Amino acid sequence: FISEPGTSQENALLQAHKLAREYPAVDRGLIFMGPAGVGKTHLSVSIIRDLTEKGFASIFCEFGSLLKQIQDSYNPVSKSSELKVLAPVFQADVLVLDELGATVPTDWVRDTMYQIINKRYNDNKLTIFTTNYLDKPRSEKDQVLEDRIGTRLRSRLYEMCKIVVMDGEDYRKQLGFELRRR
Repeated sequence: FISEPGTSQENALLQAHKLAREYPAVDRGLIFMGPAGVGKTHLSVSIIRDLTEKGFASIFCEFGSLLKQIQDSYNPVSKSSELKVLAPVFQADVLVLDELGATVPTDWVRDTMYQIINKRYNDNKLTIFTTNYLDKPRSEKDQVLEDRIGTRLRSRLYEMCKIVVMDGEDYRKQLGFELRRR
C-alpha cells in the first residue's frame, strides 16, 4: 500500500502510525470510511500487528463472519456458545471490526452490533472500525453509515472514534489492470 503525499491515504497512514505509536495513551479509536480498495483494512491490520508485537491483546474480526459465528452458536449441535464467541471480542485490548454496516441491518444484526459496541464503549476498550459507508451520501441513491447501523450506534461511534475518510481508486482494480497489461 503506497500513498501519495497530501492524499487521504497519506493522512490515514499518519493516523494509523500515530495510534499504534501512542497506544495505550489514546482515548479514541479510528473509523476508516471510504470505498472498497483504498486501504482501510490494510491499515487496520497494520495497527493490530504493531500492537500485538508490543504485547497488547489485539484481534481482527470481519463483522459478517462474526455474526455468522454467533448465529452458529445457537445451533444445539454446536460446541460453541454466544458468550464463547464474544468473550475474545469483549476482552481484547484492541479490536478491529472490519466491514461495519456491510450486513443487512435486521433487528437482530442491530441488536448484536449494539451489544458488542456498547460493551466495548462501557469498558473503555479501543476499537477500530472500517466501513464503506460515509456520514454524507455522495449521491441520492447512497446510504450512509447511520442508515446501516442506527442512530444510537452512530452516536456512540462519534465519541469512540476519530473519523478518517479515505478516497481514491480501488487498489485491487488497479492491480488487476496492471496484471492484465503484462
